[in-house]
Order: sequence, then C-alpha cells, then structure tokens
Amino acid sequence: MSKEMTRRAMLAAAGVGAALGAAAQDAPVAEEKILIIGVSGSPRKGKTTATALAAALEAAKGVDPRITTELVDLGGMKIAGSDGTSSSAGSAPDDFDAILPLLKSPNLGGLLIGSPCYFRSLSSLCKAFLERLAVLREPELLLADVPVGALAVGSYRNGGQELVIEQILTAMLCHEAMLVGGKPRAHQGATLWNAYKDDIAQDELGMESARHLGVRVAEAAVKLAASKK
Repeated sequence: MSKEMTRRAMLAAAGVGAALGAAAQDAPVAEEKILIIGVSGSPRKGKTTATALAAALEAAKGVDPRITTELVDLGGMKIAGSDGTSSSAGSAPDDFDAILPLLKSPNLGGLLIGSPCYFRSLSSLCKAFLERLAVLREPELLLADVPVGALAVGSYRNGGQELVIEQILTAMLCHEAMLVGGKPRAHQGATLWNAYKDDIAQDELGMESARHLGVRVAEAAVKLAASKK
C-alpha cells in the first residue's frame, strides 16, 4: 500500500470519527422521567379516594412533559401493620412487597397519599401502609426531600378530612419528606365530601382541591429534579 493511500485512509477514518463525535454531541439527550405515585388507602377499590387521586395525578401530568404517574389502589390488598422492626415485614406475607419496587424507583419525584375518614381518622389500611414505609428509612432515608401531599374523603363536608391529612403528613415527617399543600382551597391538602353516593366528581369544590394538590406536588417535584442536576 502506497504512502498516499495510507494517508487517505487515515484522513477518512479521522473524518468519520469526527462526524460520529459531532453527531453524538448534537443528538438530543433523553430527559429522565419524574414519577409521581398516588396511593389510595381506601379498602373500597376504585371508589371515591382512588377517583380523587386519579384527578390529582392527571393535573400533575400537565405541569411538565417529563412527569409520569402511577395510581396504586390498595383496595382489596392485604397489608398488615408494622411488626415493630424497620424491615418491610408485617405479621405475615402480604401484598406490600409487590408495591415496594415502585416506591424505590430512582425516578420517584413525588407522592400523593389518600384515605377515607373513618371516625375522624384514617383507614386502618392506610395506617398499615404508612407503618410499612419504615423500610424506606434504613439504612438511608429514601423519601427525604420527596414532595408528599395528602388527600382525604369524608361522609360530611367537615367529617375529619383535615385531621386525616394531618395524620398522614405527620407520619411522613419521619421520612424527612417535603410536606406539600395545595394552592388556594387546598392549603393543607385536598378535602372531599362524599355526598353523592360515591359520585365524587359532583363535589366540584373537593375535586378542585385535589387537582390543585396534584399541581403543587408536581411543581415541587420538578424543582427537586432541577436541584439534582
């Protein structure tokens, strides 16, 4: 092979390498998704609490195209309370471990937790779920700084909704999470009134508070994602 041919081959290879390098630099970088999870702590699957959370998650998606959402409806699941340890174990094997991988997602940007009001307190199912989140505290606080908002549905307009929200958010303080309220009409969280035989969409004021909460959690999640860059 002549020196001229060798030189041409080297130049051609260099040109191809430069072109590939430029193409790699010009190629758009896929932005990471921001996952917001809604957890319905009602034993009644697909009913008012789940419906309100779905509306909140839908509103959250409108904040940023990177946001994806997932609704976890605990209705029908068997979740025992804590066994007194920091593990995820309850008193017997149950459905919590199936949820755990989603909660540990590296793209988790926010949480919405909802419960019905039973005797002005949260449901036993929601309480058990919150207790089992202890596994996300050790060896490190996986939910630290994650925006968390709460939602409650009561049989009366003043049926203990804000007490339930307070109980949920107090539990999340143990994770050093970022507690988030909604915009106007949902400063503490979303409060809904089941006065229409489970057609919660008719509670326009309550559904508006759910959507405001979803937007606020999403806005906080986007800011959190920006701070990690």
